[in-house]
Amino acid sequence: MTPILKSTAQLYEIDFVAWTEKTVQLIRAGQFEQVDWDVVIEEIENLGRSERRELKSRLEVLLQHLLKWQYQSSLRSGSWRNTINEQRNRITDLLQESPSLKPYPEEVLAQCYDRGLKAASNETELPINTFPGECPYGIAQVLDAEFLPDAIDL
Repeated sequence: MTPILKSTAQLYEIDFVAWTEKTVQLIRAGQFEQVDWDVVIEEIENLGRSERRELKSRLEVLLQHLLKWQYQSSLRSGSWRNTINEQRNRITDLLQESPSLKPYPEEVLAQCYDRGLKAASNETELPINTFPGECPYGIAQVLDAEFLPDAIDL
């Protein structure tokens, strides 16, 4: 292992931002033999996973708030509406920035609903069986900026 490779590898372990800057510098300088390509590949793969994780997280929060909106209509607030709008906006941004993710929300809707359902039950203190076992909204509704579910009187 060359001294530069060793220091770049050490840099990766102790200062990620400095490692990215050094790696970019090496690539731009054409010093490809000094780049730790295995780590670069791993980081690129992680970027894709990170985008998917963020999309799922935002979808879970969105579903949680749609359920709260529907099942606790007497407690509706501007804060809930803002959270719904914010999650939709961020999901839209993610899908515009990475169009290959467009089918992903539908693929993970059931999983995200399960998590959003548990969070809604915890937060509202309503029994989990108060809510539908399966997502009552289609993905088009969930992502539609104008959609808000009708109140259900308990």
